[in-house]
Amino acid sequence: MKLRLPRPRGRRLFAAVAAVVVLGGAGTWTVASATGGDPPVRREDRSIVMPEGPGGGKDTVRIDTSFFTSGPADERRPAVLLAHGFGGSKNDLRPEAEELARSGYAVLTWSARGFGHSTGRIGLNDPDREVADVSRLIDWLARRPEVRLDAAGDPRVGIAGGSYGGAIALLAAGYDKRVDAIAPQITYWNLADSLFPGDVFKKLWAGIFFTTGSTTGSASAGKGTPGPSGCGRFERSLCEMYERVAVAGKPDADARKLLERRSPSAVADRVKVPALIVQGQNDSLFPLDQSDAAAAAIRRNGAPVAVDWIAGGHDTGVAAEQDRIEQRTRAWFDRYLKDDESTGTGPAFRVSRTGGIDTTDGRARLRAATGTRYPGLRSDTRTVPLTGGTRSFANPAGAAPPAVSAVPGVGGGLSQLSGLGLGVSLDFPGQYARFDSAPLAEGVRVTGTPTAKVKVASDTGEAVLFAKVYDVGPGGQQQLPGQLVAPVRVEDAKDGRTVELRLPAIDHTFEAGHRMRLVLSATDLGYASPTHPATYTVSLAGGGLSVPTAPGVRTGSAGLPWWTWGLPAGGVLVAAALLLTGRRRTTAPAPDPELADVPLRIAGLSKRYAKSADRYAVRDLSFQVERGQVVGLLGPNGAGKTTTLRMLMGLIRPDAGEIRVFGHAIRPGSPVLSRVGAFVEGAGFLPHLSGRANLDLYWRATGRPAEDAHLEEALEIAGLGSALDRAVRTYSQGMRQRLAIAQAMLGLPDLLILDEPANGLDPPQIREMREVMIRYAAAGRTVIVSSHLLAEVEQSCTHLVVMDRGRLVGAGPVADIVGSGDTLLVGVEGTPSEVTVDKVAALPGVASAVRADEGLLVRLDGATVPELLVELVRLEVPVTSVGPHRRLEDAFLTLIGGSA
Repeated sequence: MKLRLPRPRGRRLFAAVAAVVVLGGAGTWTVASATGGDPPVRREDRSIVMPEGPGGGKDTVRIDTSFFTSGPADERRPAVLLAHGFGGSKNDLRPEAEELARSGYAVLTWSARGFGHSTGRIGLNDPDREVADVSRLIDWLARRPEVRLDAAGDPRVGIAGGSYGGAIALLAAGYDKRVDAIAPQITYWNLADSLFPGDVFKKLWAGIFFTTGSTTGSASAGKGTPGPSGCGRFERSLCEMYERVAVAGKPDADARKLLERRSPSAVADRVKVPALIVQGQNDSLFPLDQSDAAAAAIRRNGAPVAVDWIAGGHDTGVAAEQDRIEQRTRAWFDRYLKDDESTGTGPAFRVSRTGGIDTTDGRARLRAATGTRYPGLRSDTRTVPLTGGTRSFANPAGAAPPAVSAVPGVGGGLSQLSGLGLGVSLDFPGQYARFDSAPLAEGVRVTGTPTAKVKVASDTGEAVLFAKVYDVGPGGQQQLPGQLVAPVRVEDAKDGRTVELRLPAIDHTFEAGHRMRLVLSATDLGYASPTHPATYTVSLAGGGLSVPTAPGVRTGSAGLPWWTWGLPAGGVLVAAALLLTGRRRTTAPAPDPELADVPLRIAGLSKRYAKSADRYAVRDLSFQVERGQVVGLLGPNGAGKTTTLRMLMGLIRPDAGEIRVFGHAIRPGSPVLSRVGAFVEGAGFLPHLSGRANLDLYWRATGRPAEDAHLEEALEIAGLGSALDRAVRTYSQGMRQRLAIAQAMLGLPDLLILDEPANGLDPPQIREMREVMIRYAAAGRTVIVSSHLLAEVEQSCTHLVVMDRGRLVGAGPVADIVGSGDTLLVGVEGTPSEVTVDKVAALPGVASAVRADEGLLVRLDGATVPELLVELVRLEVPVTSVGPHRRLEDAFLTLIGGSA
């Protein structure tokens, strides 16, 4: 984790003697290695001595720097200062520095006080120290013959950095008029607002700051003496502030004043240079409101501003867009440092949105939405009515257990799940109130900060609330966009007080049929809540949720993935290779006329994967399927069902055995596969096209006549209504599932294979799907369905094939397997112990025994019912009843429980 914090306010040299000290120090030149045909980069490492504080006293610190250039040594060029993140050092920035040097810049990186090999104490960008250091570095650049000057002592210089380094870029621009352009990333505008939002202490992030600062840095930092109470390399005033707030659990006026003085907001009216502001959408440390405040202030000062909301932030990292941001930063500096007016700096506002899944690597594909102006956080609002009445809930003693939103420090993997509709959000019953909208008639894209007015009362007079807006799907599943919450402290609330909640800024689409849910929780893992128990009462005061829609921000069309041109080219190469080497496809066995009317026959099928040589995915599997059957393929996870289906469709080759469909042996690309429709492991759709267009495109790709598609029948099965003409990216999971099933049914194939078709469907849709499968088979076709919903399989299937650990453990009509006379349900008093179950399973003539809700399921293998009863009495099993079982679930558990 690298949090890049601000550097001190840049000041002019305090005295001539200080200038001599600043510019002193030893340097070492090296030549950075070039890669491929890249020009070499020269690097000079130098330790620059600077005054420890204002006034030019005797105490000094050493700042470790590296200076990069490339190209002609006597050529003057603009300079760029690169600042690192909190807990990092100049070494983190070397690749970016070398790339900028090759692009025609003189680049200076440095380790801030208390980090890397620099000495001194961490001041969180103290204007009199870290920011002053930057001004002295600019003085140093002004003396370099490689650096372009605007005037004597005034180099052409830009500053870029992220987090801690992003703040120092903003601060330096406010304190030193020689800074010409800046590109701050995922940083803060007001550190007090970031660590004390809504006057609530952000305890986990603050703890990470001070823990990192206590253990990171040069051994010689601050002459090696520890800070107060083990606060390590921090300045004493910061340690004392942190300890005071952490113990009290709430900020005080002095703490806020201390952090505000070290924030860019303190010089808001003095930052007047072109600024490219990059902020993360998954950032519970420095949310989007920080970049919004920075952009507004700089625009008021008359300087050009561009805002870029990236997919990432402190909670997830920024790796997915790092290269793009570096390229845009170079373009920004080309325009405002090199004065290259032909360089495009990008739109005034850009936000990264998820645009489907890249089928080559399974990662989310990002798409850009842009606007000709930055809309701010409250553009073109609309009101979404909420209901919920008056709600009372508790703040628990000790503020535990806390609700969970983001998990600072470990959120990289967890918060990313929020983009997939998952995440780690958790609210405890009795500790929150919720207010829901009706299902949305149409999708709503929220871009900015939702607001709501609520009336809050507390029996203690004070309430601390954590407000969040969930996206609630039709099935009740809820997603917290960005894993973000907005804390607020409400005082003087004994008799109730109306407040306006400013919820976290997001860019998120609430799909049609989904609900918006406003939740007010009493606790949150990342923040300090009152430890005394209290009862809160809240109600809506404004009637709804006001959401910004920013209609001027439009999503561009997705670029074509590489495989749209790569696959045809690759196909040509493969074809040429085959012609040159004279390879021929393996000849398939001749069709078997006796099986011409048999939809499927599998004989001796086996498959082992390369890395599991000692374990078969499928072994010696044999069964036959007839016309008119609906066959349920059952088995626990890892049973080999999906592997079997993939071999059936020619996607992978078996190691042994064969599969015949209507008498034809299956090979990759077998013509007989045109008689097979399949939906296995999900279907891939083009997200920007409508459902109807996706089906049409799929059928055209088969090369078969349009009239053979039976499109209307498939659409009737899908039951998507008007949604069929909407872009697939707006579909819920259930809608995508139904569209995929309709795609599998195009052409009304003779053999239809469905893998977990009920995923994402609600109960009425599941019932409809059951009826479709029954009708489909009744017309003389055959359906094979793999599912974990045993109750649905029992109602819709005529036959079963049960697998376990790659082997066949049972096959036949459902009635035979469910009502099998060799399986008994033995009712017993209480719950039988594992020892009792093992003893029964070990009896002579018993194939298996497993526990069920009503007692024991016993499968006989030679023993009679009277013989079994005698043995149960001998074992002192308290039998209350014995009879044949009649549930598929019981039969299934019995079969897999007794398999080898």
